[in-house]
Amino acid sequence: MNQPLTLAQWLCDPRPNDVPVAWQEEHTWTLGHLRHDVAQLVTYLRQQEGERWALCFENSYLFIVALLATLHAGKTPVIPGHCRVSLLNEQHLLFDGVLSDKAMDWQGTLRVVSSAMTSVAHDITFPAIRSDAFVELFTSGSTGQPKRVIKPIARLDSEAALLATRFADRLAGCRVVASVVPQHLYGLTFRIFLPMALGLPLHAAMLWYAEQLAALSSEHRYAFISSPAFLKRLDHNLTPPPVELILSAGGMLPWQDVTQAADWLNVWPDEIYGSTETGILAWRYRHQDDVAWLPFPGVRFQSEDDAFRVFSPLINADDGLLLDDVLQFIENGQFRLMGRRGRVVKIEEKRISLSEVEQRLLALDGICEVAALPVSRGGRQGVGVLLVLDDEARQRWLECGGKPQELTWRRSLLPWLEPVAVPRYWRVIDEIPVNSMNKRVYAQLQELFHETP
Repeated sequence: MNQPLTLAQWLCDPRPNDVPVAWQEEHTWTLGHLRHDVAQLVTYLRQQEGERWALCFENSYLFIVALLATLHAGKTPVIPGHCRVSLLNEQHLLFDGVLSDKAMDWQGTLRVVSSAMTSVAHDITFPAIRSDAFVELFTSGSTGQPKRVIKPIARLDSEAALLATRFADRLAGCRVVASVVPQHLYGLTFRIFLPMALGLPLHAAMLWYAEQLAALSSEHRYAFISSPAFLKRLDHNLTPPPVELILSAGGMLPWQDVTQAADWLNVWPDEIYGSTETGILAWRYRHQDDVAWLPFPGVRFQSEDDAFRVFSPLINADDGLLLDDVLQFIENGQFRLMGRRGRVVKIEEKRISLSEVEQRLLALDGICEVAALPVSRGGRQGVGVLLVLDDEARQRWLECGGKPQELTWRRSLLPWLEPVAVPRYWRVIDEIPVNSMNKRVYAQLQELFHETP
């Protein structure tokens, strides 16, 4: 494996101008195009007083242009996590201007970035990127207020290098396509930094539908950067493209969706565990259901009361970060994820772990996905569950009207759970709603229990 390129080398590495960087439909952008487009935007940015520039792009090639130009111009790239004008106007104090690939009604300085599709005619010397340069990301906080996360460029480079040690051999000769946006860390790391570090062409467009994935040219081999929300929607009636590697992150991938993806694409998914704050923490190749997670090199966990603190070369804080996930360690430092810490409610003076309720239900035949949450009715609180069933279990549910099946589930849970932890309210649904980052929005889930069953 060649040494991965750092971001500071993306433009300056002595590679020829005709090396392909990105493509979309009939367009192919080369390193020469990238050097030209970045140089033009650097000139503009160095004439601007504003230091902090929000990057709002649909086109990933133009996102790279803006990212490189802000850094080489000595500015700070800010990734707000969305491209919605109303929110940008609301958050205008977070940045001095906006770089985007489309015009918008932004109440401030806006630069619409495009590509001249012109390659450089001579060597360009770009201003050096500061050694302490960083990207600012904003994530959705539990209060609704955006949470600011600082990601030094040096650590993003380290993360790409760490991924390269695991995946470079399987990525060799691939083109990179994605169903996740670079507006979040997972997309930024895997869709932008990893292919740029390895010199792999990346797809500038977002894949929203399985039809777009199936329409990829069979002349190339692909690495697919995806998520559980997309992989559950694959259409087996379509002709699969030649995918060599599937990466999934952003949430747990149900085993049923793993097998369906493997059946269609003929490759088992690799899953990544981590967060915006921590970066990547662990990995697993999911060729069977109960595969444990393997930490990346340099990642270590330390128990702290009923939780775990994680330390990693990718974490800024010297004292690591306290995880919200409950881990169960097995041999060789591997572990299983057992749910979220803090998902404990008090019902009739007893502490009930909603994560445990979910795990016990998932162990029963026919149940594919579960979301457990507290439900209040008539001044009393009980556990409600949302269930996604396989075809056979769903048919049984429909044929019996639901109640007999609920009783069967309740009897199966009683040996394991406190009586008050056994769900009182049941809903069978087609899929559990998630937001754009594949996270469950519990306020939305609560609404499904508003009507008395």
